[in-house]
Amino acid sequence: MKHIGLSLISIALIASLTGCNGDDGAQGIAGSNGTDGSTGKDGNAGLSSLVEQSALPMGDSKCFFGGIAITSGLDTNSDGNLSSSETTQSNVVCQLTPITANGVSLPYTALRNDLQNGSIEGSTFEIRNGGFGSDMVAHPSNKLQFYALTDRGPNATFTGDHGKGKKFPTPNYTPRIGLFELQKNGSIRKVKTILLKRPDGTPISGLPNTSSLGGTGETPYTVDGQPVLVDQTKAYHELDNPIKLDDYGLDGEGLVALSDGTFWVSDEYGPHIVHFDADGNELARINAFTHDERVTLHLPQEFSNRRANRGMEGLAVTPDEKTLVGVMQSTMYNPDKTVKSLNVTRIVAINLETQQVSQYLYSQEKEQNSNSGIVALSNTEFLVIERDGAFYQQTPEAMKRIYKIDLSNATDLEQVTENEVLTQHPELGLLISGNTIEQTVQQAGWNGLTTHGIQPVSKTLVLDLVQEISYPHDKLEGMWLIDSSRLAVINDDDFATWSTDGVLEQKYLDLGRTQVDENKLYLFENLQLDQ
Repeated sequence: MKHIGLSLISIALIASLTGCNGDDGAQGIAGSNGTDGSTGKDGNAGLSSLVEQSALPMGDSKCFFGGIAITSGLDTNSDGNLSSSETTQSNVVCQLTPITANGVSLPYTALRNDLQNGSIEGSTFEIRNGGFGSDMVAHPSNKLQFYALTDRGPNATFTGDHGKGKKFPTPNYTPRIGLFELQKNGSIRKVKTILLKRPDGTPISGLPNTSSLGGTGETPYTVDGQPVLVDQTKAYHELDNPIKLDDYGLDGEGLVALSDGTFWVSDEYGPHIVHFDADGNELARINAFTHDERVTLHLPQEFSNRRANRGMEGLAVTPDEKTLVGVMQSTMYNPDKTVKSLNVTRIVAINLETQQVSQYLYSQEKEQNSNSGIVALSNTEFLVIERDGAFYQQTPEAMKRIYKIDLSNATDLEQVTENEVLTQHPELGLLISGNTIEQTVQQAGWNGLTTHGIQPVSKTLVLDLVQEISYPHDKLEGMWLIDSSRLAVINDDDFATWSTDGVLEQKYLDLGRTQVDENKLYLFENLQLDQ
């Protein structure tokens, strides 16, 4: 704490509050000889007024990027300091937010830059060792830091001799968590990287699981269109040198950071929800596969009917850190892909103490939209991302929104009382007259559920990013809840890698191929998230 000098901030305050000496005494009564009386004594000195300032650090609740706190009042005990009881006025002058509507880029390096850039003859492109956009979450104790998650690594849709799959230009890539810190000038520094590992400490890969543990038949291919094999130096053989798969492989999409330093990650392959220690070693696992010996706590079995590449896209934990809450990206293939074009998604809540599992429904604004992120506001209220897959510069009607949802009045599908119409199927979940939830919505709309008392979570719009900042990216996927009035978001840049008709190329935001997509953080302030 120090006294403030004459400055543009406080000169007006000082001018109006400066102390002064007492007035001169009254003139004496004239004597009988007509001369003036003696001069009276000076009055007592007036109280001093003080103005003090103190610096506010970055991360302050009133001024997130720091600023100055100014207090003023009368020094009633004349000790030269301004106590709280003497303070009559307080103000803050905040440092302006350096993050503009254009966002701020996350740092990255290059994984490789030697591949031809699609159809642009003679031009190569950069596969970026970024990709930290599958999810983001606040550091549990450092208000200026956040964690961000990659998915399985650079990949692009491709169909080869072994069927539909993905090209993996870096097939040995290890999915990872990055710790980042926001700087006072608005830039972002990467603090460290945590590679995800098996229980024995060996790194996992991003290669698909086997079909018995969630794999959907996606074949991994090299950049040259050859299958990724157990031994790449030898020819393919179904038994002796098969296609390389990884039952510990993750396509990570949801991230939780706990106060004990551990993490939970949800993915698109199983879906699996995996617990990792602070160094990235697997501790435990949750999925829907009852035969998986690694698992003691299971999801409802219908979650194994996830749509390929649209699994458990978001994961949150309640503020008391007792309950994990995951959201599926799109309508599950329950019982099969004939229900693909719907707007019904599922939310699962898992109490880690009691192991009770609850399940709720979410109604999307458009069919085949994506719920790609979730963060807890309370034990029942959450922020959820809902988006399409369009780029604003190519499709002005693109949708990127954040809704506030409440589970309080939604129906827990796991607790529905069975009767002649409503039954619980061990593999398909709640059925209505023999039809799955998805089939019921397909045939009768949401009224087909509400007539049986089944209600989705309530939702209210919090942010429309296209309307607010003309959000340019296709994949809004992560949220950093800073406090009740500030929220940061991040996009998945796919390692700046894309493909057209199976040909790898740079990922651009615009049709003119002038703006490379990259991981960017956007900050929104003056929100009212606790109302």
